[in-house]
Amino acid sequence: MEILNVIDPVEFRTYLLVLLRISILLFMFPIFSSNVFPNRLKIGFALVVSLLFYSVVEVDVSRFPMSVIATGLLIIAEALIGLTLGLCLRMFFGSVQLAGQIIGFQMGFAMINVLDPQTGSNVSIMDQLGYWVCVIVFLLFNGHHIMFLAVIDSFKLVPIGFFMMQEAMLAKMLDLGAQLFLLAIKIGAPVIASLAFVSVGFGLMAKFSPQMNVMIVAFPLKIIAGLLLFGLVLQIIVIVTQSYIKEFKEILMYFLFFAGGG
Repeated sequence: MEILNVIDPVEFRTYLLVLLRISILLFMFPIFSSNVFPNRLKIGFALVVSLLFYSVVEVDVSRFPMSVIATGLLIIAEALIGLTLGLCLRMFFGSVQLAGQIIGFQMGFAMINVLDPQTGSNVSIMDQLGYWVCVIVFLLFNGHHIMFLAVIDSFKLVPIGFFMMQEAMLAKMLDLGAQLFLLAIKIGAPVIASLAFVSVGFGLMAKFSPQMNVMIVAFPLKIIAGLLLFGLVLQIIVIVTQSYIKEFKEILMYFLFFAGGG
C-alpha cells in the first residue's frame, strides 16, 4: 500500500470536490445526460474532465465535508447548481421539440411516435428531427465549450457546497419559460400557417365538390407539404440556435452570479 503514501490527502480532497461538481453538472446537461452514452463512459469522462480542471480552478479545501450530514448538504447544493444551469439549456431544446410536436400534429403525425433514447419515452418524429438538428448545430457552434468555461467560472462565483436561490433567479427562469412557448411558435409558424391554409383549401374543395374523397387526397399531400416546409424550417432552427449560443454564456453567468450570493 505504498502508493497511498504518494497521494497527498489535501490534493485528493480538492480533486474530490472538483469531481463532485463536474460530475453533477455534466449529468444535468441534456447532451451528456443522454442514455445513449453508457454509464461507464460518463464516469470515465467525468474523471478525466475533473483531472483537467483540477489544475486550473481554485477550491477551498476547508469546505470538504467531515460528516454524513455535511456531505448530504454539499451534494444537494451542487445538484441545485447543476439543475439550474442544465434547465437553461433544456428549455431551449424544449422549445425546438415543442415546435416539432405542433408541426407533426398539423401534418397528421400525432399517432406516429418513435422511442427517445434519452428518456425512453415515445416522442414525435418531427420532435426528434428538430431536436437532433439543434444539438448538432449547438455543438458545431462550440456551445459545449461555453458550458465548460461556465463550469470553470462557477468555482470562482459559487463556492463549493454553497447555493442561494434569489428572486432574480426565479424571475429569469420564468422569463425563459415564457420564451420557450414564444420561440416554439416562431420556429413552427411558417409550417403551421401553411398547413392551416392547406386544410382550408381542402375544406373548400370538399364543399364545392362533395363527390371527391378529400380525406384520401389531403392526407398524403399534407405530409409532403409538411416535410418540404419543415426542411426550410431547419434553417430557422440553425439561426435561432446560433443566436441563443451568443447569449448562452451571459445566461449561465447570470445564474451563477446570483447563486453565489451576488
